Parts: sequence; C-alpha cells; structure tokens
Amino acid sequence: MKIGDVAASWDVEPGWLNTASYGVPPRASFEALQGPLDEWRRGANGWDRWDPAVERARAAFAGLVGAAADDVSVGAAASQVLAPVAASLPPGSRVLAPDIEHTSNLFPYAAAGLDVRTVPVDELADTIDERTDAVAFSLVQSATGQVADVETVVAAARAHGALVVADATQAAGWLPIDATRFDVMAVSAYKWLMCPRGTAFGYFAPAVRDRFRPVAANWYAGEGDASYGLPLRLPADARRFDIAVPWFSYVGAVPSLEALAEIGVEQVHEHDVRMANRFREGIGLEPSDSAIVTVTEPGTAERLRAAGVRFSVRGGGARLAFHLYTTENDVDTAVAALR
Repeated sequence: MKIGDVAASWDVEPGWLNTASYGVPPRASFEALQGPLDEWRRGANGWDRWDPAVERARAAFAGLVGAAADDVSVGAAASQVLAPVAASLPPGSRVLAPDIEHTSNLFPYAAAGLDVRTVPVDELADTIDERTDAVAFSLVQSATGQVADVETVVAAARAHGALVVADATQAAGWLPIDATRFDVMAVSAYKWLMCPRGTAFGYFAPAVRDRFRPVAANWYAGEGDASYGLPLRLPADARRFDIAVPWFSYVGAVPSLEALAEIGVEQVHEHDVRMANRFREGIGLEPSDSAIVTVTEPGTAERLRAAGVRFSVRGGGARLAFHLYTTENDVDTAVAALR
C-alpha cells in the first residue's frame, strides 16, 4: 500500500493532528471488532475464537520493530510492561532519566523505591556513569517531540554496564526502530500504531530476561494448561511477562499493525516528517526530524481550535502530531490558523 492509498482505508475527519494522543485506526480495525462484539453481546462464542488475534498482533509488532516474536510480551499499558523491570532492580539502584520523561517510564521506578535521578534530556548520555544501574528514556519525547540520540545514549550505557530501558510509545509506528538495541522496550500501542487502547507490547532481550521477576504471573502467561494449581510453570521466553489481555483490543489491533507492515515504516516516516516540516516551514520554524511539533506561542491553542484543528496541550504548548493519514490540507489549515 502507498501513502496515497491511505484515504481509501481510513475514515479520518479533516483536522486530526493529535495522533500523539491516540491514533485513528484503519476501517478494517473497526470492522474487525464488530463481529466479536456482537458475539459477546449474544454469548454466541467462547473467547477462544478471539484469542488467536493476540499471537497475530504479537508477530506483527515484532516484525515492525525487528524482533523475534518469542522476545515480545503482550500487555495493556507501557507502565505495566515496565513494572517487572522496576520491581526486579535491587534496592538502591540508580535509574537515570530525562527530566521531561513521561511518567509511565518514571513512576514504576519511583514506586519501587529506587534512586531515580533526572537530568536535562540533552545531558542524559554525558551523565551516565559507573553509579548508573539503568537508563530509562523515550525514543521520542511526548511533550516536545524531540527524537533521542539513541546511538550516544546506548553507547554510554553499555560503556558503564547500565541497563537500557526504552519507551517507544511515541515512536513505534512512524520512526524506524530496532528493538534489539535495547535491553527492554515498552510500547503503548494506541498512538502511532493505531491499535485500540488496552494494547501494549514489551521487548525483553534474551540476555537479560532472567534478571526480571514476572510479578504479574498469571494463567495466561503459563506454560501449557496453567489454569489451576501449582507448581509455577512459565515459559522461558518473553511470554512469561504476558498478562491476560483484553481480547477485543487485540482483535482490533491486528488490522492496524498489518496495515503498517504493508505500508512500511520507512514510507510512513518520510510522510510524517515531511508533513511536520511543511507545518514548521509555514509558521516560520526550522525543519526537524520529528513527527511531533509543539508550539508555545500565546494564543496558538485558541486559534487552532477555532479552525477546527484537533491537537493536545502539553506543558503549556500546543502539540500537533502528523501521521500517515495527515494530508497537506490538514497542515495548511493549521498553518493558516496561525499566520
């Protein structure tokens, strides 16, 4: 599928520049949900009819981020994916993170009583030292859209033996990603991956997987029939971190993930950044490498709302996000509102 064909598969009303809040699914995702929802309403089938979508979604996500499906867990939120990491770090461990990091990649460590230190995002790599046990950072910052200098951060962490934990929630789906560069990577999939809310994925590198306790161990993650009784029986791969996921969310996730695979993240990346830079040029900003643009000029939010543009307000700025269904008309409407 080409970007130019997207309009035939999505039903997006003009002015949606808010994918950083949630992504609009392709029509196929919405339609895939209707049968199972009706079956649920009538008690027509058991959940085993819907559950195969989980494995299809796992495989599709793994393919999008260059990982093996066995190294991917399924969940419901990025913070839940990261909870075993935070719970397994020894007491007193120091976790270093950017000072504007989303709390989904901060609160799990703080709640575990760890030594969480934050620094300006541009100083992250230089601050990593022998006292750093883990580095937690977003590949794309939620508030500003800043794309992380992954090469530098990962190199510094490896040089000091620190665990590398990445949040790709604002990146997966538009930014090409190789998950295997990290020890752990978490993604809430309802944004750029355009899945229903309640879908999330985790990459757990085989080399470090045994360091983490599956603190939410449950029947769904069990090996074989694990519905009742001991002993504990969990698989050796990343499925040990699965939770009993919401089936309908994963039914809706499959068409979205497979559509992205068909289009190709590289093509999406080129389109999204081009649309963002068209907007930036229109309001007098220098080009960037991000699909997210935050404008802090007073009155911006009011003018955009008056023009029918949908966006988010984060950190006092208007945050606009440009995705594969964004058109030049969408961009030009937002530019005209701010001129």
